[in-house]
Formats: sequence, C-alpha cells, structure tokens
Amino acid sequence: MRHAALPLLLTGLLAMPPDARADDEVTIYRCTDAGGALTLRDTPCKAGEAAQVQTMVRPRDPPPAPAAPPAPAPAPATPASAAAPPRVVYRQPPRPLYECVTPDGETYTSETPEGNPRWVPLWTLGYPAAAYPGGHYRARVDTTSGSVSGSVQVGGGHRPRPPAGVVGYPAGTWVRDACSALPQQEVCARLRDRRYALDRRYNSALQSEQHAIVNEQRGIDARLANDCGD
Repeated sequence: MRHAALPLLLTGLLAMPPDARADDEVTIYRCTDAGGALTLRDTPCKAGEAAQVQTMVRPRDPPPAPAAPPAPAPAPATPASAAAPPRVVYRQPPRPLYECVTPDGETYTSETPEGNPRWVPLWTLGYPAAAYPGGHYRARVDTTSGSVSGSVQVGGGHRPRPPAGVVGYPAGTWVRDACSALPQQEVCARLRDRRYALDRRYNSALQSEQHAIVNEQRGIDARLANDCGD
C-alpha cells in the first residue's frame, strides 16, 4: 500500500506552491526505515533511516492561454422594405358580362351592352316603303349612332329584300337587343360552364377546331384567374 501511494506523494510534492521552495529545484528524500518501509518526503530522513536524496526541477504550469477575442456583434437586421423594393402587382378590374334578349325571346351573353346590333330596313319595323325609278338608291350611314338615312340599292344579297311589289325602301336602322349586366358571381359561373363545355367538345372536335378551342380556353382561364380568383 505504501509503494502504491508513492506516485501520488511525489506528485503532491512537485505540485507544492512556490513559497515552499527556495528556488526552481526540488529535493526529494527517499527514506527506508528498519522495517523496510519506503517513504518519499521533502524533508531529510529520520535518524536510523536509509536515505536517498534526488534533486529535480520544479515543474511549472504552462502560461495561460490568451483569452478568446469577443464575438463580433451581430449586424443589425435589415428591414424587409430596405432589402428589396416592394412588389407592385397591377390587377385589372373584373370585366362585366351582359345578358341580352332578342325580340323573339332568345337570350345570349355579350361582352358589351350593345349585344349583337343588326341593320334592318325600316319597312321591317312597319314604316312605309317607296319605290324609286332606276332601281339604284343611295344611303348615308351615321358611324356614331349606326342609323341609316336615304335609300339603298335594291337586290343586295347581304341585306333584306323588300316585300313583293316594293321596288325600294328609303332607309334602314340598327336594331339593338336589350342587354343587362350580370352579377360577378353569375359571370364566374357562366365562364366555368363555358370552360367545361369546351373540354367536352374538344375530344370530338376536328384538329382545326381544337386549336380554336384551346385559344378560347386560355382566354377563359386568364379571366377566371383575374376576375374570379381561380
């Protein structure tokens, strides 16, 4: 047990504070008594003990490590408004859709409140017709209101022919159907119905028709995204 404690004793002696030593050297006494017990000490052996003296250099602790530099202060947070300019999104207002009714009671939708204006001669509305010699007549069209005054050439294929026995008619006019704006919710519903109808029609359409269907679907999709949030 004494021999096992010798390394600890030696370590304790070497670790003694500097004021217990006169200089940097440490003297170790190895003392053995009459019974053969070995003792290590820093004072001379007692009388009657066999002594061995050894001088050692006092160990010194290494110099303290330099203090770690302080961590740099975190950079102030940059406001989001200063980091990047705000994103400006221009959104168009919802486009209206109108429901129009023809004189025959048929309904259809139109992008404008004008509906589908049609030019008709006045005699179709009950106005009297008059014949003019020669069979050729002139007409003046008001581009603002669409009304026609004067007379037109008889026999034009793209305009209604007068009744039998009437050679010409003096004037015509534009007929506009009654149109009313639909609520925005109804507009979105009809756009979705039209989109669905185009999907069903696409599979049975000819290749030339499919291209036109795709273009119309793209327009409906853009309008649904902007006006209806789809």
